[in-house]
Amino acid sequence: MNNDQTVQYEFGMIGLGTMGRNLLLNMADNGFSVTGYDKSEKMLQFFEEEGVDHQLKGFADIGQFVDSLQSPRTIILLVPAGTIVDSVIEELQPLLAEGDIIIDSGNSYFTDTSRRSLALKERGIHFFGMGISGGEEGARFGPSMMPGGDKKAYAVVKEMLEAVSAKVNNEPCVAYIGPGASGHFVKMTHNGIEYAIMQLLAETYDILKNGLRYNNTQIQQVFEQWNNGRLKSFLMEITKDVFQFVDEKTGNLLVDEIKDEAKSKGTGKWTSQVAMDLEVPIPTIDAAVSSRNLSKLKALRTALSQSFEASTPIKLNETIIDELEEAFYFAMVSAYAQGMHLLTLASAQYEYELNLAEIAKIWRGGCIIRATFLEDIYQAYKKHPGLTHLYEDGEIQQKINSGLKGTRNIISSAMTSGIAVPAYAAALTYFDTLKTKRMPSNLTQAQRDFFGAHTFERIDSEGIFHADWNKLN
Repeated sequence: MNNDQTVQYEFGMIGLGTMGRNLLLNMADNGFSVTGYDKSEKMLQFFEEEGVDHQLKGFADIGQFVDSLQSPRTIILLVPAGTIVDSVIEELQPLLAEGDIIIDSGNSYFTDTSRRSLALKERGIHFFGMGISGGEEGARFGPSMMPGGDKKAYAVVKEMLEAVSAKVNNEPCVAYIGPGASGHFVKMTHNGIEYAIMQLLAETYDILKNGLRYNNTQIQQVFEQWNNGRLKSFLMEITKDVFQFVDEKTGNLLVDEIKDEAKSKGTGKWTSQVAMDLEVPIPTIDAAVSSRNLSKLKALRTALSQSFEASTPIKLNETIIDELEEAFYFAMVSAYAQGMHLLTLASAQYEYELNLAEIAKIWRGGCIIRATFLEDIYQAYKKHPGLTHLYEDGEIQQKINSGLKGTRNIISSAMTSGIAVPAYAAALTYFDTLKTKRMPSNLTQAQRDFFGAHTFERIDSEGIFHADWNKLN
């Protein structure tokens, strides 16, 4: 612990867990003078041991920590979302002065960020929320960052954030997102897309293992082959690596020894909930959230598996893997398209002024959902800034159409064989519905008017109407 009050640091970090430590080390590597605060002596020890090359020192006393910072002070929070963020801010407030900056870099819910921003603004303290993606390695060597809120505060840290961020074509994977809680909203949506793609990879694994009866070596080879093509992404890369990791205890692949119950921290659920509130359909993301919840029903699933028939093999043919690749590409596009559509409509609702091209651009590197396809998304919104939906882009339409037959074959084969593919099916149903000129929703409106006099609109005249359904009696 450092008690030298003569040192004046440029940036301070509260929360010296793995993410906080790694981000500070990244900042130090880029020439910035940094320090940290944590109540845990163990975390402080780790920080100083890992930062020995830069002679990094931390504080266990929050007052000494604040006093060690250059004025106006810039303090980054990397603590668990929720009440802990509020308690840290409450502890900080008496120690701060007008013009100081607090940056919440955790996965805070966007409405909490809005509330905190307004409260701190009254005291003259700048505050903004910044989503960070890339995990431990990203924080250490270059994450994708999504800062939104106080633009004056962002200007103070812009140079530092650009220096520590991931780079694609020498361009930093960070940009000012917009006013209010836009940074945390965009990060939340990023995580929703992440849920969807992870679920699609899990369903692909299920198709390969239980549908096509592939062994682990064959499955690994498929993922490796795909990662060398248009499906190249961080999640595809780590998935192929999972199928090479041997468990020291059993000598088997570790993936086979892991219990089939997926956990979550809530950001996917938040995405679904907000989309429901905004009436934006994101069924592939919703299916991914529901699938994690279904995985937790292990006892019930085990019991029911004894009462119903097991899955049957999918008929093999020489094009089956090519069709599966087409299906994955189609569903992946759908997941990104749904997320970007949510951002488009949320931007209008909350006045975030989001630049979709810029968001796709900074997601190309550092973050968990980085993928070759993000370049296509970037180019689509760059060419057409007013694009309502990604499906409207001509080049993406061509790519979807070229693999549509294979997509339908794979999804129908999986369902016929009893392989659950909720995210794949949701992606296809979303597409089929969205391209339907006249949906059967007229029947829904007739029913609503019949039992509840909820009224309806007509196709042949303007106005609101109600039918006297009692005439049928």
